[in-house]
Amino acid sequence: MPVPKPNLYPDFNTVRLSHVEFTVKDLSASRAFWVDTLGLQVSGEEPSALYLRAMEERGHHCIVLRQGDKPTANVLGFKVWDEPDLDRAEAWFKAKGRPTSWIDRPYQGRTLLTSDLFGVPLEFYAKMDRLPPIHQKYALYKGVKPLRIDHFNTFSPDVDASVAFWNDMGFRVTEYTEDEDSGRLWAAWMHRKGGVHDMAFTNGLGPRLHHTAFWVPTPLNIIDLLDLMATTGYVGNIERGPGRHGISNAFFLYVLDPDGHRIEIYCSDYQTVDPDLEPIKWDLKDPQRQTLWGAPAPRSWFEHGSLFSGLEPKEAALKAQPIIAP
Repeated sequence: MPVPKPNLYPDFNTVRLSHVEFTVKDLSASRAFWVDTLGLQVSGEEPSALYLRAMEERGHHCIVLRQGDKPTANVLGFKVWDEPDLDRAEAWFKAKGRPTSWIDRPYQGRTLLTSDLFGVPLEFYAKMDRLPPIHQKYALYKGVKPLRIDHFNTFSPDVDASVAFWNDMGFRVTEYTEDEDSGRLWAAWMHRKGGVHDMAFTNGLGPRLHHTAFWVPTPLNIIDLLDLMATTGYVGNIERGPGRHGISNAFFLYVLDPDGHRIEIYCSDYQTVDPDLEPIKWDLKDPQRQTLWGAPAPRSWFEHGSLFSGLEPKEAALKAQPIIAP
C-alpha cells in the first residue's frame, strides 16, 4: 500500500511524545541502571515508583518506573498544544471507536487515557509540572549524558493500518521500508516534533513496545557508556551496536534494562520540519537500511519486546523478513 498523504491539519495538535511508564520487578536495581548507569535524573520518588527526567527536559518526567510483579510497558504519553486540544482528542478517539476516560496522574494536569487501533495504551495531557532547568549544571551529567526522550518504536501486526491511523492523527512519515513482493509496509517512521520520528512501527508480533530512545550529545557518549556497562556488570545488557542506521542516519546503541525493556541511545539524525518533505523509501532486502555499514541486526532485535499491560499480541499479517544475523 502507498504511504498516505500527510494530514497537515489534524483534528487535534500533538506537540511530541512525552513519557513512558514501565513496571519493573526491583526498583533499586532499576535505579542503579537508569540513574547511576544511564544518567537520568530523579525528579520524584514514592515507595513504589520512581520518576526520571533527562538533562534538557523541563517537564517533570519522561520515565516512570513502577514496582510490580511482571515487567510491562503500561502507557505511552504525549503532549498536546493546549487544553482545548484534549477535548478535540477525546472526540477524535471516540469517533474512531476507541475507549476514552479522564484520569488523574501525579505531576500532570487533566489527562486523557485512550488507545490506538491495536490497543496500545496512550495518554495525552497539555500541562505537566515544570522544573528548573539543569542543562547547564554540568556536574550532574553522568553515564551516557541523556539530553531528552526522542521516540518510541512499537511492533505492529499491520504496519499499513498503524500508519493510516497515526497519519490521520497528524503524524507524518519520514522514512519507510516496503516489502517489494507484496507492496506492503514492513516498517515506518513518523514524527510530530521535527525529527525523524516520535513514533515508529516495526512488523512483528504485536502490539508490543520495541524500544524507547534517548538523544545524547555525541557518538563518544555512546562509547563511554559501553565502557561503563562493560566494567560495571552490564556487559550482557548490550544488545546491538554501536553503529549507524541507514534509516534516519542516526548513530545508535541498543541496551536492555534489568527487566528486559529495550532502550536506544541515539544521536545525529536530521531535521524534518518542512511540510512538503518527501518520505524516503527503503527496500526490505537492503542491508544498509538496518546498518549503513552493512551489519545485520541480531535475531533478538526482531523478536524481543515489552508486553503492554493487559494486551495479548497478535501475529503479523506480513511474513516477509529482512536479513537477520545468525
